[in-house]
Amino acid sequence: MKTLTKTQWIVPVLLLFGLVACEPQVSSDPSLDPAPTSESVTFEMEPTADNANVIQFTNTSESFRAVWDLGNGQTKEGDEVIGEYPVQGEYVVTLTIFTPSGQAMNTDTVTIAETNPAMLDDPNLNMLTGGFDNTGGKTWVVDSTQAGHFGVGPGDGNWPEYFAATPEQKTGTGLYNDRYTFALDGFSFDMETNGDVFINDSHPDAFANATAAPGGDLMAPWEAPDNQTFTLTEGENGNLRLTVSDPTFIGFYNGSNTYEVIELTENSMTLKVVDPVEGLAWYHTLIPEGYTHPVVEEPELPYTSEELYDNFDEEGNIVWTAVEVAEFNENYDNPAPVPVNESAKVAKYVKNLSQYDNVYTDLEYNINLNERSLVRLKVYMPSYNDYDTVDPNAPDWSPTKQLTKQVEVKLHDTKNPEPWTNQAAIIQPVAETDKWVELEFDFSGWSDSDIYDKIIIQVGGEAHGMPGIFFLDDIEFTAAQ
Repeated sequence: MKTLTKTQWIVPVLLLFGLVACEPQVSSDPSLDPAPTSESVTFEMEPTADNANVIQFTNTSESFRAVWDLGNGQTKEGDEVIGEYPVQGEYVVTLTIFTPSGQAMNTDTVTIAETNPAMLDDPNLNMLTGGFDNTGGKTWVVDSTQAGHFGVGPGDGNWPEYFAATPEQKTGTGLYNDRYTFALDGFSFDMETNGDVFINDSHPDAFANATAAPGGDLMAPWEAPDNQTFTLTEGENGNLRLTVSDPTFIGFYNGSNTYEVIELTENSMTLKVVDPVEGLAWYHTLIPEGYTHPVVEEPELPYTSEELYDNFDEEGNIVWTAVEVAEFNENYDNPAPVPVNESAKVAKYVKNLSQYDNVYTDLEYNINLNERSLVRLKVYMPSYNDYDTVDPNAPDWSPTKQLTKQVEVKLHDTKNPEPWTNQAAIIQPVAETDKWVELEFDFSGWSDSDIYDKIIIQVGGEAHGMPGIFFLDDIEFTAAQ
């Protein structure tokens, strides 16, 4: 998402350092001049001729490097730099100089007499706040009615691959009754909690009287203080970075108040925040208060059946997708090219540490199980996998809590936001390792259902994080003979 460079200077409020001097870093080389002090750090500042809210700064100190904190969310380097200050107020500017003898810094204050509304006419700010004329600001809430409105994934990822909430799944946690208002006037931020907040159980000391929340983690009584602010700047990766002032936050508290803006539109905002303790990334999608999603009529899928096959030696007609952190190599040398499977190439299926690894194919029709209802495949289960260790982090409802010698095939209805509630599922145990075994899954018992448009294959069991390596071949969806 492209953003204007003007957002780089957006700041709500100053961190008033005062005229503070740092201790100079002194060189031990006696041939060098004395280390600089704060008194030797000097600079000039002058409004530009055509805009009093744009200031030119000039380093007048003897140095080989000058680094500026312009007090508006920006840092720059050079003997001459420009700072933009659209909002009336005082801004503390810090210059740090570097010399062969050491470094030192000094500060001064820029006073901006009047707000320049033209400098605030930024599309991202307008979408976040409602614009300069919207004096009351724009209020956002968590988009609780939509799947994926809240979730978690790896810190270096871009989507909540570990968990994505279903609609209203976090009801009763304090997440859905909070309101977040952003206003351009003073870059103010108001967090209305309605008495309680939802917090990560890794941060129980952040709030008093925290208690268990429905479904896990904690909730705590808390009211945000008045006179809070926000900044919207450009992040290192080009995405916007939204920061709200301490001690406020947005949504689920995980110890940070700085968010990467994954998406910002007039009616939707998706934020990513990385937990500083666990390193996980939490995601929230918000909508303007009172916004109602338009009703989208899903087109009816045809009700039909097609022969599906993939033997991995030649091109089949199945498009596979691996989910969670599963790996699926469709061009792997057969580890045991002997009967009942002497083909050269097979698929290598790697279950990693996620509890819900699988591979699937999405179809463009609802399956007519009266015409075809059989899934056949061959599987090779190596004995070198660890089938004994129990995953201590497996949920209580996990069927096995450990890697299991089994293959499960499921049919899902992708129109259902909770497709596991009406799935068709068959598990086939595999008694032998280090040999190819033929399996058949007969879904004729669901032939009166016309809702399934997705086929899932899951090897090694689910609801546990124990890894394993398996091999699949000659997968087909066909009619009974």
